[in-house]
Amino acid sequence: MFPQLRYKADRRTIAFVFIYFVATALAWVYFPDEWYLRVPIVMFLCAWSFFCTVITHNTIHHPIFRSRGWNKVFQVLLSFSYGHSVSAFVPGHNFSHHNHTQTEKDQMRTDKMRFKWNFLNQLLFFFVMAPSILKDEQIFANMMRKERPNWYRQYMIEMVIVMGIKIGLLIYDWPKAILLLFLPHFYAAWGIVGTNYWQHDGCDENEKYNHSRNFTSPILNFFAFNNGYHGMHHDRPGLHWSLLPEYHEKEIAPHIHPNLNRVSLAAYLWEAHVYPGKRVDYLGNPVVLKPKKKDANWMEDVDLERKKLQLGVEG
Repeated sequence: MFPQLRYKADRRTIAFVFIYFVATALAWVYFPDEWYLRVPIVMFLCAWSFFCTVITHNTIHHPIFRSRGWNKVFQVLLSFSYGHSVSAFVPGHNFSHHNHTQTEKDQMRTDKMRFKWNFLNQLLFFFVMAPSILKDEQIFANMMRKERPNWYRQYMIEMVIVMGIKIGLLIYDWPKAILLLFLPHFYAAWGIVGTNYWQHDGCDENEKYNHSRNFTSPILNFFAFNNGYHGMHHDRPGLHWSLLPEYHEKEIAPHIHPNLNRVSLAAYLWEAHVYPGKRVDYLGNPVVLKPKKKDANWMEDVDLERKKLQLGVEG
């Protein structure tokens, strides 16, 4: 089954995407009138859309099929599972965040967040980051229209199909569309952008092993496709997600500070954002924020030929 898959582990990837589409279709057809039945359905779709967004993240680092054609089609399908173009992950995540982690060229650096209550830093991270992410997405897409027309074409196909279907369904039945599509997709986007805060805030981007926070819970990593092993992912972003635990144990775990090698994400989020809810670095000291700085232009030094493997399916 699926002989085109590069790794057998991606049968889980296919299964998760399949579950999303089946669940969304069933919910649309059989959506109950009772609010107490609607709530768990919407919550399930929010969670599953987020899992598909994690798959989107994995896909732009490591396309799952051997065939470029299959990967192109898969990206279109995957785009609908979280409500936006998969290719749009490339500029903000691959080129800005991965190449310039926590610097002025990282559009998702955590020092932009300056609320005294750390809970708000996590809650509102998406809203603070979104304007610059979307702005750079458009600038990058316009640049790629000339530099890499195949990438731009794939990006536009994903955008037109996804937005066309969503707008059509919104016109056809706006209450269902809001609850079953737009709300889960918004939650997925909010969640995936927000991961940057708890993965990097209070870490040391200049240190070889302590630049990212890791979570090793087997349950978390089953549903998040091993994205809890974030340090290893940053060191080797092209490494397939199924290999991250093995390489983490060999190359990260023996050297990383124990405070950055956690088990439970839920326990960390409670500790960091609820009680005691203090914004501290991985050594337990209060995070000292540098003076605010404007975003720097990360596109000025992009070498598309040397970094073509970061372009997703078109790489």
